[in-house]
Amino acid sequence: MSKTPGTTSATGASLDALGNFSLVAGGPVYRLLRRTHLSGDEMQWTGRRMVVLALLSWVPLLLLSMVDGRAWGGAVAIPFLHDLEVHAKLLIAIPLLIAAEVTAHRRLLPIVRQFLERDLVPATERLRFDAAIASAMRLRNSVMAEVMLLAFVYLVGVLFIWRTQSTLDVSSWYADATNTGLHLSPAGWWAALVSLPLAQFLLVRWYYRLFIWGRFVWQVSRMKLNLMPTHPDGMAGLHFLGTSRRAYTELLAAQGVVLSGMIANRIFYDGAKLLDFKPELFGTVLFMVFAILGPLLAFAPVLRRTRRRGMEECGAFGQRYAREFDVKWFHGGASSSEPLMGSADIQSLADLRNSFVFIRDIELAPFTIKNVVSMAVTTLLPVAPLLLTMFSAEQLIERVLKVLL
Repeated sequence: MSKTPGTTSATGASLDALGNFSLVAGGPVYRLLRRTHLSGDEMQWTGRRMVVLALLSWVPLLLLSMVDGRAWGGAVAIPFLHDLEVHAKLLIAIPLLIAAEVTAHRRLLPIVRQFLERDLVPATERLRFDAAIASAMRLRNSVMAEVMLLAFVYLVGVLFIWRTQSTLDVSSWYADATNTGLHLSPAGWWAALVSLPLAQFLLVRWYYRLFIWGRFVWQVSRMKLNLMPTHPDGMAGLHFLGTSRRAYTELLAAQGVVLSGMIANRIFYDGAKLLDFKPELFGTVLFMVFAILGPLLAFAPVLRRTRRRGMEECGAFGQRYAREFDVKWFHGGASSSEPLMGSADIQSLADLRNSFVFIRDIELAPFTIKNVVSMAVTTLLPVAPLLLTMFSAEQLIERVLKVLL
């Protein structure tokens, strides 16, 4: 792909279109938060949103459970204050999901801006690039999308998954277990209608945003980009895309907290073991890594083409250089006055070899295995305290020290 420099006007137009790029600063819920002074144009007042959503989702459950005599004590198998899953979801995961919006809003725009500032998008592709941005913003602002997400939360998340898959078959603060099924308490009704749908909506809306990001990345990967096989990042100039994972650190942690709360309840109240959840642990990590880094694999074909082109061009240049080097030094072409020792020709030949190896080793994806490992650790870190259900603290420390030392 030959480099086609963009014009100043085209760059300016693209930068103007890029000015509104954000996965989170849009949509009906965002507009509602702005009207109620819970968010600013740049996602300010994060703490205010956290407090209000906690008051809306967690506090009513506590009050209703206290009135019903299910907040603590032995009236039910799982009192409200002993339910680790609900506290993890409402008091930790929801704030993390809110904080993730601020991080993504601040980190993704500079990453997308690199396509223009590094002149990776030629002038002939600027209209397509602007169209990809506009399309992503339309999806972000879609009223229908958020309505469908909300419907999915109630119809699938609450009526099916929560009522039939997530609840334990014991009496608890939210329901009485009888022969005819679970009968919700007043706190249970608030959880089913407000608290759990709120938490689930915030989470599935993040999945939707990841879809928007993945679609945008795929569209850009289909453009004729100005990639350089000799770029020192070893990824033809696309290394910056791998840093997009940092925009989702809080999202990964929130997903891990939700998983940890679910496992904790089943360990303490259903007799399960931590190792019983290996499929869930592995599946969650795999899903999150693929959802965040998977779209970047769309650049594999263009990186492969860039590597092949670089090897062909470097090979052709190397052939000319090697031929002249051979004539000069092996067939009497060098002047008798030119010293053999210290000649720059020999060092240049070695440098050319290094250049060829460098191009040959270009990565086929703009991320590394270290990125995958760091994301897996972030997701599983909230589950780490549950290791104490398998070993005592002393045993766990001893095992860790054996591994490290």
